[in-house]
Amino acid sequence: MDDNPYHAPQAAVHLDERMAKLEAASFLRRFFNYLIDFVACYAIGFVIAFAFALFGGEGALAAMDEPNILRDYATGIGLMLAYYIPLEGMFGVTVGKLITGTRVVDEQGRPPGWGQVIGRTFARLIPLEPFSVLFSDSRRPAGWHDRLPKTLVVRTR
Repeated sequence: MDDNPYHAPQAAVHLDERMAKLEAASFLRRFFNYLIDFVACYAIGFVIAFAFALFGGEGALAAMDEPNILRDYATGIGLMLAYYIPLEGMFGVTVGKLITGTRVVDEQGRPPGWGQVIGRTFARLIPLEPFSVLFSDSRRPAGWHDRLPKTLVVRTR
């Protein structure tokens, strides 16, 4: 049977030690990551808006006072991109992940590539994406922003 040319090739599979030690972050930790990062994004946005109003004068205040849905969405998306991409790309953590003792890794347990980080961040823009984690495996909770770019959020402590 070993000589059969129609059998799939067999190779010894060695589980990387790093993967054996990885423990997926729980739903609770991920929820706190979300809350802390949400507050951090809003705090950064508040500081930027305050500086804009402070240095922009009356014209800036008048512009901020007028409702503009497109501007508000674009500002929120830009803020989210500016928050998640550099932090997860350079350090593998956000403020929320740092506080809760978790980090982002690829499926082999290595730091994610920039393409994966950008994919994760843009996948967060999918409508109702935060609820996708509720329909994942309870042993390894993962939202679409994890599954699409093939990343994991794991415990570090």
